[in-house]
Amino acid sequence: MKTREDSYTEQVQILSLRALNGNNRLFGGQLMSWIDVVAAVVARRHSGKYVTTAVVDTLSFKEPAYANDIVVLQAYITYTGRTSMEICVKCFVENLDGTRKLINKAYVVMVALDENDRPTPVVPLVPITDEEKEEWARAEKRNQLRKQRRNEDF
Repeated sequence: MKTREDSYTEQVQILSLRALNGNNRLFGGQLMSWIDVVAAVVARRHSGKYVTTAVVDTLSFKEPAYANDIVVLQAYITYTGRTSMEICVKCFVENLDGTRKLINKAYVVMVALDENDRPTPVVPLVPITDEEKEEWARAEKRNQLRKQRRNEDF
């Protein structure tokens, strides 16, 4: 069993021109790419396996980021199923004084893979704090909603 802290990951970017869209704001696709990478790092650290993205869920753009902003992605595991892991990724703009403003939040579901690229069981997550237990309960609800949507969509 592992805890949230065992796989917690931060990624930091300084926005350059190549990461901006035509309105000189952070390109959403670039941010989604960074989210996918940092979520995969968390899932690999937790499972000790290669992983693949199964679902990007609840991707909310709250505020823009601009050229030369520092963008900090904080990622941590919230839930484990048999072969899947839900990762929360929060994205912030960090000011020069160190204060941070939340600009984006996403939940990403990763699936652990064996040597034949087939889903394989993962180590269970042990929520420790009250906050982690509450996040686990919300993640269980999100997981049930995803299963319902998956059955309706296909």
